[in-house]
Amino acid sequence: MPRQFFKRYMPDPEKLKNNPSLRFLGSLIHDPNLWHLNRHSVARAVAVGLFWAMIPMPMQMFAAAFLAIPLRANLPISVGLVWLTNPLTMPPVFYANYKLGAWILGTPTIQFPEKFSISWILEVSTTHWQPLYTGSIVMGLILAILGYSCTALYWRWWVNRSWNKRRKLRNSRLND
Repeated sequence: MPRQFFKRYMPDPEKLKNNPSLRFLGSLIHDPNLWHLNRHSVARAVAVGLFWAMIPMPMQMFAAAFLAIPLRANLPISVGLVWLTNPLTMPPVFYANYKLGAWILGTPTIQFPEKFSISWILEVSTTHWQPLYTGSIVMGLILAILGYSCTALYWRWWVNRSWNKRRKLRNSRLND
């Protein structure tokens, strides 16, 4: 069942609730719905985590946590999925988001210089942020919708498959 898969990799909720770095959330993280593993909470968590993973900003994990709380999404999964964009994957993901945003806005894209420098990065980040954030938001929304849909469908398929297996097993025992 998908629940066992997620439980295997999730941290202990009590340890997270008592974590000093999460104290700023106060009693909000004590809502048991933030820790449940069901089709809806996991699908919402996947959507939240994938959306915020695509947004280039510092402290994406806090943004995912703040959105997961009112949506009653599973908090650890929401925060954990943000790490899809880690220091290794950020450059290609954000460059693809930038290209998508430039295409949507109809603006010409910039060419990479032969040598990277801090001044070039600062210039690009101050002059070409609109295509980057447009592409990031669009890609985040697309991935959130796909992630939610695929997770909910997979969960339903898995449960139906498990029920069918149990029914066949029960029928074979009754027929013996």
